[in-house]
Amino acid sequence: MLDNAVLFSLSANQELAEEVANKLGVTLGERIIKKFPSGETIVEPVDTVRGKDVFIIQSTCPPVNENLMEVLIFIDALRRASAHEINLIVPYFGYARQDRKAKPRQPITAALVAHLLTTAGVDRVVTVNLHAAQEQGFFSCLVDDLTAVPLLGNHVIANCKNCENVTVVSPDHGGVNRARDLAEMLDAPIAIIDKRRNNKLEPEVMNIIGDVKGRDCIMIDDMIDTCRSAIAGAKALKANGAKSVRMMAVHPVLSDPCYDLLKNDNPFDSIIVSNSIPLSERFKELGIFRVVTLATVLAETIDRIVNNVPLSGVYSAIGHKDSANS
Repeated sequence: MLDNAVLFSLSANQELAEEVANKLGVTLGERIIKKFPSGETIVEPVDTVRGKDVFIIQSTCPPVNENLMEVLIFIDALRRASAHEINLIVPYFGYARQDRKAKPRQPITAALVAHLLTTAGVDRVVTVNLHAAQEQGFFSCLVDDLTAVPLLGNHVIANCKNCENVTVVSPDHGGVNRARDLAEMLDAPIAIIDKRRNNKLEPEVMNIIGDVKGRDCIMIDDMIDTCRSAIAGAKALKANGAKSVRMMAVHPVLSDPCYDLLKNDNPFDSIIVSNSIPLSERFKELGIFRVVTLATVLAETIDRIVNNVPLSGVYSAIGHKDSANS
């Protein structure tokens, strides 16, 4: 039970929020979300939040702008209703890939979104596998960036018939640290896909660094979006003799043309993702997705924040149990 705290869910992660509430032994706070004929949104708590520590669960996933505006409005409502502390749990942080100026005159939208949240009145933001860890510096409030890699790794260990034959693969040079974390859990070697984009901005695999012949490969990334890079990587691994290829990604963004590519030309034995973004029915029907819930780690995180206990022990405290839903 959370003393003097209340947990709310907005539109993006209702099912995940209900799981978290069940693990905490609480009921989700009641809120009203209305759309006016003009397209404007109003979000407000039903019960009093005066003097309470409030937790909101809301990914800024597609529809990104609607979900972002929804949480900004709700934060403002909570602040004006005299909430003591406003904690925003963002399992998937939209706009995170716009974290630098790649060329002149581009915005740094990840920083803009961070500023909008803090200006609205948020006191703490909890994220899961930010696209780049240094984005925590965009916020002027408290930030905790959790990782779902131990949960995903635990799913592999629980369902692995021959873990000794696993090789963990980073889809690019930038993801090596993430791949190494998983490889250490599995006591497995790593390989790296050396790729670049051609003049049509399509991913093109140049080399496979490491031995994958006859190996059960697990390719790990922070997200899977259009699937083009992931599929190109999987095909390159199989062309180099990989026995099987599984994809592991924290955030299932799954933008078009991902569905058509997977339906018509799927090279994966399975794709393991978290529920930071709800998986749509059409992707469930493909039969290749395995969803690992974040509910246990988020519930433990909330409990520790409320009771002023360090978050460094979250993963050892939960023991990686109850993390896999097939």
